[in-house]
Amino acid sequence: MAVSKRKLRARDLGLPFPGTTGVNNAITDIAGLSVGFSTLTNEKKNIRTGVTAIIPRKDKNKPMPVLAGQYTLNGNGEMTGTHWVNDAGYFLGPICITNTHSVGMVHHGATKWMINRYKDYFKREHAWAMPVVAETYDGVLNDINAQNIMPEHAINALDNATFGALEEGSVGGGNGMICYEFKGGTGTSSRVIDIGGESYTIGALVQANHGIRPWLNILGKPIGKLLDDGRFMDSESGSIIAIIATDAPLSSLSLRQIAKRVAIGVGRGGSPGGNNSGDIFLSFSTQKLSILGKKSEIIRNRSELNPDFIDPLYLAAVECVEEAVVNALVACESVATFKPSGLICKSIDLDFLKGLFVDD
Repeated sequence: MAVSKRKLRARDLGLPFPGTTGVNNAITDIAGLSVGFSTLTNEKKNIRTGVTAIIPRKDKNKPMPVLAGQYTLNGNGEMTGTHWVNDAGYFLGPICITNTHSVGMVHHGATKWMINRYKDYFKREHAWAMPVVAETYDGVLNDINAQNIMPEHAINALDNATFGALEEGSVGGGNGMICYEFKGGTGTSSRVIDIGGESYTIGALVQANHGIRPWLNILGKPIGKLLDDGRFMDSESGSIIAIIATDAPLSSLSLRQIAKRVAIGVGRGGSPGGNNSGDIFLSFSTQKLSILGKKSEIIRNRSELNPDFIDPLYLAAVECVEEAVVNALVACESVATFKPSGLICKSIDLDFLKGLFVDD
């Protein structure tokens, strides 16, 4: 889904995030990567939820593998398919993010989408579909037990995946999320770096649903302690899912190391990764690979970045995640809570943020 009406982003407020961004400052700055959303909102029925879908590469109606690495900071959550990522170092198919009680429905929809999209592959081969589906809990703002997400919502998000600028905030799986007790949701950012004379792009997409207000720091300033009105949580009960994509030629081991650095980006925002939080991260490279399996070459030859030169990518991953979380916060508007009812989950005060950094 392209942006129909551009929302403000952190840099629009003058927040001095470091680093050089891609054209859209989004994960879609990785060539060939597309993102789609299904967003369900019905306040009368207490529905505020959705699905976010990522298609890593242009797939030309056949599954295109991507090398990948996964890391869990705190495991109170779910990301399907990662056992295979950790064993094999790659995955096939899309990534979807939704709410905690909808993983099964979204997995069913994503599997159906793969079977239909790659018909010849599934017809001719003993093929299996194992999409990556992750979740965070939206039960404060959404009637999560009603399980309003259906497989069709995942299929719709995948079918509508587009390139270019992305909508942020209360969109897709981020629709019902809370971040540091402010309205949270979907955020993204990217960086362009140079290593050995070659230019590479790395991008992050987060579903930010983590943290309590006193923890929140933005670029080193204790924002949560300065904006402490409207609190309604005593302890953390949310999560954050982060997806990192890059066009740099990295091994699966290096990609796992990239995924680890997401934790530092989350930590820069103030969260220690609370016990009740599912902080689960996946990174992948869109470098060209052959179709895997016994029909590919017996001996594989490919180029990959020497890890001794990877530090700029580590830093860029940290910066992307830190900024993506703030972009998610900045894009949101205040909404009413469902459970408990009668409260307001406020959006972060944009004028305050703008004024706080204007003289720096």
